[in-house]
Amino acid sequence: MNTLNRMATELVDEAIDFADELTIDVHALEGDAAVLDFGVEVPGAVEAGLVLAELQTAGLATVQTGMERVGDAPLTHVELATDHPALALLCSQKGGWELTTENFEGLGSGPARALVAEEDIFGRIGYREEEQFAVLAVETDQLPDQAVAAQVAERTGVPETGVFLPAFATASVTGSVVSAARAAELAVFRLAELGYDPAEVLSANGRAPVAPVAADEASAMARTTDALAYGSEVHLTVDEPVDDIDVDEIPSVAGAEYGRPLEGVFEDVDWAFAELPVELFGPAKVTVDVVGGDTHVVGETSGDVLAESFGL
Repeated sequence: MNTLNRMATELVDEAIDFADELTIDVHALEGDAAVLDFGVEVPGAVEAGLVLAELQTAGLATVQTGMERVGDAPLTHVELATDHPALALLCSQKGGWELTTENFEGLGSGPARALVAEEDIFGRIGYREEEQFAVLAVETDQLPDQAVAAQVAERTGVPETGVFLPAFATASVTGSVVSAARAAELAVFRLAELGYDPAEVLSANGRAPVAPVAADEASAMARTTDALAYGSEVHLTVDEPVDDIDVDEIPSVAGAEYGRPLEGVFEDVDWAFAELPVELFGPAKVTVDVVGGDTHVVGETSGDVLAESFGL
């Protein structure tokens, strides 16, 4: 298997080739790094969001849409499936790189994280990459500039000519789609946080509704998190029993603040997410299927809370 960053770079090349069809814009920076606008100065699109979710998982996941109901409203849902959960979801898709320069703030996700590998999860999985390419998806309300590309190049050890920065705002069509694609990632991460070896997760399949685009980044963050916390469903197939962990702690229902739209919850703590229980950021309902063993079903979805959050 090629490195995550090399596989993602191949997908970036395809996205650039079909930029018009995907309604994305491509910008070359001074040092020849490339910024791909998936939904910052452009509105974003469903297909663009699906492609970006593939980029974030380095092509190791299948991403598609379907129609389901939230209450009485038919809404687009995104489903993501992978047989490489540890690599695709934890070493690639997961957000974990806070990008900050004098004039920029954003959150990075995608395979470039594996070139730095400073997060604890990389040590647990035992994975790190060296490459000449770095693909870092950036969640932001402004396009990354030269200083951002230089920072990414320096931290990854990649020349700026090999840095690719797909960018999207949370409050965009792309942002809503990409967020909905994170249900499986949240479940695998929660399982790992509870002490289960992520290498023993054989496959992960998650689905969540695409939240209506909010008017601003803060509201969009709350609404897209609601889509996961109250509307997502995940199926995990694992190779070893889960007897040593409390699987009831995986879903969002384990969080003490569960039960109301999260914009109010976030406002109560002045958007200081570290003050909230990590369980609140889990998926809504999860099946953990042990090969040759028990099947555990935990959590629940809440159409009523989603309808309130989405304004349905």
